[in-house]
Amino acid sequence: MAIETVTGYCWPQSVDPGTTVALHLSSAGGRPVNIEIARVAGQRTVVWSGTVDADEHPTPTDADANGCNWPAATTVTTGDDWVSGYYEVLLSIDVNGKTRQSYAFFVVRPTADSTNTILVALATNTWHAYNDFAGRNLYTGNTHASLMRPMARGYLHKPPGAGRRVTTTNPPDRDMNTHVGYIRMNHLSAWAGSAGWPDWEQPFLAWAEHNGYGIDVITNADLEEHPQIVSNYKLLLSVGHDEYWSGPMRDTVEHFIAGGNNVVFFSGNTALWQVRMEQPVDGTASVMVGYKGQFKDDPVYDTDRMSELTSIWSDHLIGRPENHMTGVSFTRGGYHRIGKRVTNGAGGYTVYRADHWMFEGTGIDYGDVLGAAATTVGYECDGCDYTVVDGLPHPTGSDGTPGSFEILAMAPAAHFTRTTAARPPKPHEPSEIEFLASRVFDSRDDAAVKRIAAGQAMLGTYVSPAGGTVITSGSTDWAHGLAGRDAQIEQITTNILDRLS
Repeated sequence: MAIETVTGYCWPQSVDPGTTVALHLSSAGGRPVNIEIARVAGQRTVVWSGTVDADEHPTPTDADANGCNWPAATTVTTGDDWVSGYYEVLLSIDVNGKTRQSYAFFVVRPTADSTNTILVALATNTWHAYNDFAGRNLYTGNTHASLMRPMARGYLHKPPGAGRRVTTTNPPDRDMNTHVGYIRMNHLSAWAGSAGWPDWEQPFLAWAEHNGYGIDVITNADLEEHPQIVSNYKLLLSVGHDEYWSGPMRDTVEHFIAGGNNVVFFSGNTALWQVRMEQPVDGTASVMVGYKGQFKDDPVYDTDRMSELTSIWSDHLIGRPENHMTGVSFTRGGYHRIGKRVTNGAGGYTVYRADHWMFEGTGIDYGDVLGAAATTVGYECDGCDYTVVDGLPHPTGSDGTPGSFEILAMAPAAHFTRTTAARPPKPHEPSEIEFLASRVFDSRDDAAVKRIAAGQAMLGTYVSPAGGTVITSGSTDWAHGLAGRDAQIEQITTNILDRLS
């Protein structure tokens, strides 16, 4: 029996200060809804509160793909003085003396005269890809993910507790029982460990603001719909799990890099999948399209729009590997300390080029392990094809990695096979590593699979021809080394932000 509660979503999900956000709510039994809106980063600052009437609305059976289409229960006009950032919308109702709560969100974009020089693009596309509110997501058969529906439990708020991270932090707890137990105990989406605000971006922004960095915030979709915003900044950041990118998003970021500007990917599995943003509502795309393994069903397949195919960016049919932008790819990485992949790995990188400016003030030397105490290497990881010369790793460039890319540190990672996957494929389906090999090499025979079987998480950097610096952590979990958990990770992060912003 479903718990009587309140759910809702905001539209649009990204607004300018002084403009209006609509709150689309469904309240069990039509109960009044208490609303509290707060900017969340270094601290939680309440900016608006009130009680509104809301009806109870059924969730359409196709809401996962086409949205809930609930009417707006109320609208809120953001203040001209509302600072750019992530805004939490806490919804609550009283049910027989018990408070039921849920969360929605929106982002306030920066003004053109912002004095901040750092901009972070939240990985909202990835949140939507994993969101299984009302049924399926892009991992359970859907090809369209609606942005106009609530986020399932766990994507916008997670209570404290052991198992909060999907990465195993205390081997030999190798079977993910702690995480699975945490998810079940708190009645969260089974996919909530893989994406969402509290996993990576929230702790990163909290640490940054506590340490005096002013950082403005946009969504993934803003990189496509408001590309002019990035031109006001010296440094653009991606944090955590930033897996789903549209072509216009990449165009914006690659143009920024080509202009001599700096981008840091404190993230992993970055830009693996191409998606398309479609069906605009009030000028904003409301649906994210991603056919993934069903790419032959994509309407652009085998047409003159093949470059827009919603397969992996490294697909030989697309020919635009993410390495061109980030320097690395998930196809040459994999997993570290999750499921049956590198289950007892160090959780940190082995350092190869300790003389790089990034390591100043850390005391790091060649061969040292970086970030293990906080399990900074974990979950999904990116690397590149490389060779070893005089004991040091060098990219071959065969997979699109820029020639100037320097591999500073590495940790082993591996893809899921038929026997190691946390969610094994069906007998007629390829395993993950077989699928990746088929898309990169147009073959999934044993030789092709072997080429990507031994992956790496790579901390690395390159300088663009125009002089912009691009850095990648090659792992989703960099942010977990902050906030006093690892002094060397904090020092490196400080060095990067100070130098590039």
